[in-house]
Amino acid sequence: MINFIDKKIENYCVSKSSRPSKYADKIEIFTKSSVPRSQMLTGKMEASVLGFLIRISGARRVLEIGTYTGYSALAMAECLPKNGVVYTLDLNEETTALAKRFWAKSPHGKKIKPVLGPAKKSLSKIKGKFDFIFIDADKVNYLDYFKISLKMLTKNGMVAIDNVLWSGKVLNPKDKETKAICALNNYISTQKGLYKTLLPVRDGIFLVKKVPN
Repeated sequence: MINFIDKKIENYCVSKSSRPSKYADKIEIFTKSSVPRSQMLTGKMEASVLGFLIRISGARRVLEIGTYTGYSALAMAECLPKNGVVYTLDLNEETTALAKRFWAKSPHGKKIKPVLGPAKKSLSKIKGKFDFIFIDADKVNYLDYFKISLKMLTKNGMVAIDNVLWSGKVLNPKDKETKAICALNNYISTQKGLYKTLLPVRDGIFLVKKVPN
């Protein structure tokens, strides 16, 4: 994954920002040392952005599509009130089990509810609306996840989508994952009922909010 911002500048920004707890740090350290494809980890800078959005929105119910080792789920749970909840969806039993072991060590872990299985199937079973939805799963299904997420948002809810710059490959899409991300980006950009901002944070975060007609 390409670093769009100089690493020293990013580290400086992280050092001045609110960051996830030591419990999340332990997930990050273990993932980078022991889990394949550790570049999938959200990381401190993006976690700080997600936490800020959750706090200013007053979110209580969060949905995450793509758990991996549980770093982002815990980082978001730490920014929720005591009665807040994070539903996090993933297909991988091994990494989800790993995440649950780390969550159990945190006082905020009880706010997290993991859901195992194919995301589309899981989404059809989850009841209620969500104040904040974070999409960070398989890219080929990004557009489907987004369309489903819009229907699950509360009136003032927000969707955040990760990896929408895909290491810059969106400028010259060739493989199916990049083309899927471009299809998502193009779709969002043409929807009049949405307010959207694509930020060059980490690998790109698309922020989307419904606006009144």
